Amino acid sequence: MNTSDQNNASPNRDLSGLKVLIVDDSKTILRTAEALLSEYDCWVTTASDGFEALPVIAAFKPDIIFVDIMMPRLDGYQTCALIKANRNYRDIPVIMLSSRDGLFDLARGRLAGSDKYLTKPFTRQDLLSAIHAHVAQEIVTEVEPEISVAQAGGQ
Repeated sequence: MNTSDQNNASPNRDLSGLKVLIVDDSKTILRTAEALLSEYDCWVTTASDGFEALPVIAAFKPDIIFVDIMMPRLDGYQTCALIKANRNYRDIPVIMLSSRDGLFDLARGRLAGSDKYLTKPFTRQDLLSAIHAHVAQEIVTEVEPEISVAQAGGQ
């Protein structure tokens, strides 16, 4: 796991401490995504294929998972389907990554249970948008009840 001391996230979209798992057999993709997300103080861990990712998911308990579709041993579709079939992990957003963007690939990702599909090469904004669309709402939801309780207790 890597974290960064820099905090470049906008104040209304703080990602500090967000746990992100990136699963890809490309070392370049892993390093690039890890570097981009570490700038926002995300805790990032990586796996080189779906088979390696499964025990990492159990130990790391990520808030969001990015998975390449084409990998050795256990591909992204199979990995996503296994995650979504497990009651302990099915609510973790899974974002599929691929250089293929055909209708068949999109449909196959949806059937496996993916929450979104990003086409490679992706940008910093693509990664952040996926995170904000699928995780930022949960962060706000978790914080709001604490604020309400504190306000109610202070009256």
